[in-house]
Amino acid sequence: MQVGVKVPNVVFKTRVRDEAVGGPNPFRWQDVTSDDYFKGKRVILFSLPGAFTPTCSTYQLPGFEDNFAKFQELGIEDIYCMSVNDSFVMNKWAEAQGIKNVKVIPDGSGEFTRKVGMLVRKDNLGFGLRSWRYAAIINDGKVEAWFEEPGLEDNHGADPYGESSPENLLKYLEAANVETAA
Repeated sequence: MQVGVKVPNVVFKTRVRDEAVGGPNPFRWQDVTSDDYFKGKRVILFSLPGAFTPTCSTYQLPGFEDNFAKFQELGIEDIYCMSVNDSFVMNKWAEAQGIKNVKVIPDGSGEFTRKVGMLVRKDNLGFGLRSWRYAAIINDGKVEAWFEEPGLEDNHGADPYGESSPENLLKYLEAANVETAA
């Protein structure tokens, strides 16, 4: 993705809690579009290879969650975590991680991930098609800043992490605020 480019508009198949459904699993399907997530606000989107995986669960998702207030102070309204996983998996992962602020986006078919050029094969790990690790600051549906891990390729032998870390995005936003204030 290039800075200034509008993110692709796709429909995400999500499961949302709805007490009107009743029973032990009160969730219903709801279609949510890219515009619903990104239009008219400044947000962070970060994507990772899979829910419940080590780097994603130990560092990336908790790091964005723990720094949510700092990101808000720097002008970010929402933080979204996307993975090529279905809504059931993403919701259970968020629950298992105790996530209260970061919102998860299921890209179950990988359509959004493919359209931004980040869909890779991870057959070497038994994953199939997944997202390469990246993060973006999206302002009113357009990419303001892009942070992509090095080495984008199918079946990469490593899982690079650093460019898309919450710490790196905080540095970018803090520097951007200093420039704006000057």
